[in-house]
Amino acid sequence: MKNIALSLFVLFCFFQNSQAQPIFWEELSPMPERVSNNAVSAATVDGIPYAFSFSGIDSTKECGHTHLRSFRYNTEADIWETIAPLPEPLDGKIAAAASTIKNKIYITGGYHIPSGCGETSSAKIHIYDPETNEYLPNGVDMPTPIDDQVQGVWRDSLLYMITGWSNTTNVTDVQIYNPSTDVWTTGTPVPNANDWKVFGGSGEIVGDTIYYIGGASPFCSVNLCFPPTTFLRRGIINPDNPAEITWEGSENAAAQGYRMAASTYQNSVIWLGGSDLTFNFDGIDYNGTGGVAPNERLTLINKDAGFLYQIEEALPPIMDLRGVAKISENEYIIAGGMNENQEVVNSTFKIRIDDLTAVNLTELPKVNIFPNPVNDVLNIQKDGVFSAEIIDLQGRIISKKQPVLNQKLAVDYLQSGVYFLRIFENGELVSFEKIVKL
Repeated sequence: MKNIALSLFVLFCFFQNSQAQPIFWEELSPMPERVSNNAVSAATVDGIPYAFSFSGIDSTKECGHTHLRSFRYNTEADIWETIAPLPEPLDGKIAAAASTIKNKIYITGGYHIPSGCGETSSAKIHIYDPETNEYLPNGVDMPTPIDDQVQGVWRDSLLYMITGWSNTTNVTDVQIYNPSTDVWTTGTPVPNANDWKVFGGSGEIVGDTIYYIGGASPFCSVNLCFPPTTFLRRGIINPDNPAEITWEGSENAAAQGYRMAASTYQNSVIWLGGSDLTFNFDGIDYNGTGGVAPNERLTLINKDAGFLYQIEEALPPIMDLRGVAKISENEYIIAGGMNENQEVVNSTFKIRIDDLTAVNLTELPKVNIFPNPVNDVLNIQKDGVFSAEIIDLQGRIISKKQPVLNQKLAVDYLQSGVYFLRIFENGELVSFEKIVKL
């Protein structure tokens, strides 16, 4: 690893397994300048993974100080260099998003903040070719100008832009762009409710399912404005008609977060950094209570079991992120953002995930449990000596690991609801089951 003397590492023993499952991070060469709310993605140049940063706001965090300056980072040489700015006819912009399809980067939306502080959402889609280091002609303008949207790629072919802010309010729009035809399609909108239409949320597409969490609600009153949401949303894409999406969602405390970076890991979704509270482009809480603090959290979803895990103190404290560059199956680059003092930084962090087996818990052997739903006592048909613990839908441990005697586990103390049972043998997780408490 480069700059090893300056490197910082964090090791976190994930609570899903008795053995250490590390998340490492290190600080790399800094960006050419401080920038936040910049669109970040990854692509390859001559087979070398690169991270790219487009547009953003400078260290003043003032109106009129957004820009279009863009950069690329060579992961082999540990060097940043300046590339041409976004070909945007207006002034600078923030809250754009960048996604890579077939090794070309599509930079979409965002909003302009001129010196007068009026905010205008962008309808532009810029196309950058990493191999030639040049911008191609812009795509056709999107139907609805958008910023701070959720963005994901389906099957390396279609670009989905979900909800977000459009000039005056959050919208329910799902806008789908086909790069091969330069055509926009309208997808099934998200439900017209404050838990669904957000700005500053983030997510990804895994297989045929969209997952997104976090973001700010459009609700605003005298005492409360743009509060954070706590809702896990899923959209199932019909592969025969990719514009047809079936939406489902549920309240989930672990889904809170604002301007987190989202990516994929082992066929699941992870969220990096961000903040728990919502804030304006200067890092100040929308309610005027002061500066917002970033979290040091990695959040991931067990998509089969349907709940989120939060791994605290796993990352450097960084927020105001609009993307992450995935440079390998388990390595990610975060570039720019704000630190715990709401200062715009030029930091570059590489995050490496060595193992998060919780993503694949449902691949563990099944154990017969009954009755299920259960009222007082759960029977567990398993030979030998084993122990069990119970967690709720938010990943919180409700009953710590304890020996199971005579294959019976008392659950009468649990409130009615859905839980997960984890069974351990010789200290190792051997089975994972869903239970319903009456």
